[in-house]
Amino acid sequence: MDHLNIKVIDILKKAYPDSKCSLNFQTPFELLIAVMLSAQCTDERVNKITPLIFKSYSTPQDFVDIPLEKLEKLIHSCGFFKTKAKNIKLLSKRILQDFNGEVPKNMEDLMSLPGIGRKSANVVMLEAFGIPSGIAIDTHAKRIANRIGFSESLDPLKIENDLIRIFPKKYIKDINHLLIWHGRNCCTARNPKCDKCPISSFCKTYKYKFS
Repeated sequence: MDHLNIKVIDILKKAYPDSKCSLNFQTPFELLIAVMLSAQCTDERVNKITPLIFKSYSTPQDFVDIPLEKLEKLIHSCGFFKTKAKNIKLLSKRILQDFNGEVPKNMEDLMSLPGIGRKSANVVMLEAFGIPSGIAIDTHAKRIANRIGFSESLDPLKIENDLIRIFPKKYIKDINHLLIWHGRNCCTARNPKCDKCPISSFCKTYKYKFS
């Protein structure tokens, strides 16, 4: 079964050779802010506002100093702006106080920051530091892992553990990007393009649907 799972990833890598993180950033801290803003918001929307924000505010001290109301206004279009603004300021303060102004480089410390869960920490570890500590399970990864049959769980942590169990470590860094791109371009939540799917022959849901 393992070789079939790897075959799926190899096919997706050929289908989406340019798959990568969609968020734009220059530093680990900018990525941390972008990831926070992307919660319940599209990466496209985040990428529209972060250039304007980072032009004037790009360090933890900048976000500590900015008035809360001004920050809320800047990130308003990303949704949940009050909670996000509050967490951004708390996170920035913590980074200054506890981590000498640097984004921590391990999962435990990242997840101790306000507003940063396991999915966000996984993204920062991989994209900012090149360390594939785990797999960020977003809505696309969750949906496709279930449909293909990689995992039967609905819990993101259990899905992540299932994927880590069935794939060799060298594939971990690619899996999230590939599942996201496949979810956006083919295996959509509604009306998936099964007739155009390059991995339909490996898909449990497809086989059940047309059996």
